[in-house]
Amino acid sequence: MKWFRRIAIGLVGVFALAYGLALGGMYVFQRDFQYDRSGRLFELSETKLANAELVEIPTTGGARLAGWYQAPAPGMPLILYFRGNAQSFSREHERYEAMVADGYGFLAFDYRGFPGSPGEINEQNILDDGLAAYDWAAARGFPIVLWGRSLGSGPSTWVAKNREADALLLETPFDSAVSVAHDRYGFLPVDWLMLDQFHVDDWIADVAEPVMVAHGTADTTIGVKHGERLYALAPNKDELWIEPGAGHGDMWARGIWERAKAFFGRAEAKPVL
Repeated sequence: MKWFRRIAIGLVGVFALAYGLALGGMYVFQRDFQYDRSGRLFELSETKLANAELVEIPTTGGARLAGWYQAPAPGMPLILYFRGNAQSFSREHERYEAMVADGYGFLAFDYRGFPGSPGEINEQNILDDGLAAYDWAAARGFPIVLWGRSLGSGPSTWVAKNREADALLLETPFDSAVSVAHDRYGFLPVDWLMLDQFHVDDWIADVAEPVMVAHGTADTTIGVKHGERLYALAPNKDELWIEPGAGHGDMWARGIWERAKAFFGRAEAKPVL
């Protein structure tokens, strides 16, 4: 029996060591797991955005963000677009092309640490960058609607909580980043380990703007339950669109632009109280 006990103790020791290494590695390298900083900033000449311009947006700490901007047609709002987690905002130029073709203006940008904007990537910087982008856009004097995709659901909701806009569209959002981490790393104490938790579920309680949430049932990056839970917490609900069989990157092809235009139209048509 002594040999059995020794083997058991050894196995427990190996497991404890492996678990400790996993905890340490996750803590030290967590932002490498959480954010995709690859890719490059496209040139506007690579797109159909003939009238857009490359702009620099000042943010906290003396940093500057790269963005693309085009003013809206008369009587139309400007879409402040909060990109998701993958690569640069510029890779989604097809979206901005559709926006300007229908008369909308737009401002899209890279948070610090992503391809177009040098700096350190962390939750506070992303939230500060969102507010800086809003303030830059608001100075242009146009009505503003907010669109947050995936990771962008964090800063867009933070902006809606702290500034005034006409609408908040959340595409494949999370209720919190730490909740998504629970889905993926349930064997780790992520509540203690995770630095950038993005508690959108707390912030949305103070969002007065009408809210639309769009999510797909086949989303394996951020499960649809996260979008459903977030919508349930929104004080000013407009629409919850759950698209059967859609994955995390499918919502544009499934028609979110048409639904977005309808949502923004409803929001803009409401009288100012």
